[in-house]
Amino acid sequence: MEHREPRRRNVKVLATLGPASATPEQMRALYEAGADAFRINMSHGTAAERADLFAAVRGLEPVLGRPMTILADLQGPKIRIGRFAGSRIELEPGQRFRLDLDPAPGDSRRVEVPHPEVLGVLAPGHRLLLDDGKVQLKVTAVGDQWAETEVVTAGPLSNNKGLNVPDTLVPTAALTPKDRTDLAQALELGADWIALSFVQRPEDVAEARTLIGGRAALMSKIEKPAALKAIEPILELSDAIMVARGDLGVELPPQLVPGAQKALVAAARRAGKPVVVATQMLESMIQSPSPTRAEVSDVANAIYDGVDAVMLSAESAAGRYPVGAVAMMDSIACEVERDEAWAKQMGFAETTPEPTTADAMCAAARTIQHVVSARAVVCFTRSGSTARRVARERIPVPTLVLTPIQATARRLGLTWGLHAVQTRDVTGFEEMVAKAKRMALRHKVGEAGDRLVVVAGVPFGVPGSTNVLHVARLQGDELQRHRRRE
Repeated sequence: MEHREPRRRNVKVLATLGPASATPEQMRALYEAGADAFRINMSHGTAAERADLFAAVRGLEPVLGRPMTILADLQGPKIRIGRFAGSRIELEPGQRFRLDLDPAPGDSRRVEVPHPEVLGVLAPGHRLLLDDGKVQLKVTAVGDQWAETEVVTAGPLSNNKGLNVPDTLVPTAALTPKDRTDLAQALELGADWIALSFVQRPEDVAEARTLIGGRAALMSKIEKPAALKAIEPILELSDAIMVARGDLGVELPPQLVPGAQKALVAAARRAGKPVVVATQMLESMIQSPSPTRAEVSDVANAIYDGVDAVMLSAESAAGRYPVGAVAMMDSIACEVERDEAWAKQMGFAETTPEPTTADAMCAAARTIQHVVSARAVVCFTRSGSTARRVARERIPVPTLVLTPIQATARRLGLTWGLHAVQTRDVTGFEEMVAKAKRMALRHKVGEAGDRLVVVAGVPFGVPGSTNVLHVARLQGDELQRHRRRE
């Protein structure tokens, strides 16, 4: 039976697993340091190695008495140039450089781009970014099988470097054959979330959603300028979004990334969908035991904006201080959430409820909690929709989520402020109130004399019927009875 208390914070920490964190002992250390969910990057490792990571995370559940959340991150298409005769060239400012379909090794005048679909959409004036933007070209002329460019930002270029095309929609599916194979494996192994890379349009999300078939929740990674322009329909089809600042920062001018991040967070908040901010959050901790002050401010600003989760990539997967990086993220989050300015920011954020009974109930829960100074919210749910609506309100007290569905408890591990527990369902109102009180005591979100705001749906056991809002008070004799049961 679960006895863990909720974290001291509402924002969640998503830690990437890798060579530095591949054993059950290392994963447990990450959890104890503050990791709430684990990301498995499907770009790396063999199928067997990824299966071992899944098994190790699932093996922690009976040990820790907690549902563990796994996000499987698909690689997506990688557009790359070909190879050079000497493995490496040096480009000069202003020189002409051709991209074509010729598989012959390249030189300082040309190189292969084995992607005819990319060459087919280029037009004069388009920017081309190579090697994560270190080299920039401008298209000056195009033909059926080639594009002539001028070097804008010069530098070295070596074999198989990545190519980004920020100024046009690339007619490439978000799911490659490798992604389809990896997706099938992730679903078979029981991934709770699937992160979809290279999202450009709503159709990309719809295709992935069809393939997933409800077996996992879908998170769209926003890393292409085209996705920014179509964010509302993409959000509507997604269960969550990730602000993937690595690729987004390559294709957008860097000074535009902070504004794009804030706009994406605000859009997700309005839609009531979880939003994760990722990439380079504590990058220096890959090698250093402490972050830079700028990195700390970066993490803090995301938390002030009300994101659901902040993510560590190489810091926890391959860095020298994986546990230290998670502990630092936890420490920053706790400090921010102690700030009165953070509480005011959460209270005044725009989250207009939909004209439904469920949204009205959850919006009222925030008001009631504030007026009666309730110590916690207890939410009964099967599908998780009630809990997500409560989280959207950013109520500044613990939200204890009680669900009989294991998959629901796991998926809620990336949602702001929720402490999900798998437990038997209730069948009547009195049983609901008694269980809410008992579980609040067990998980230490309330004491004798405290009020609880209880949110549920009648008839019980029917998803999508949020229509009950009740204020309960914990009594001293209930505390004694609970202690005797323990």
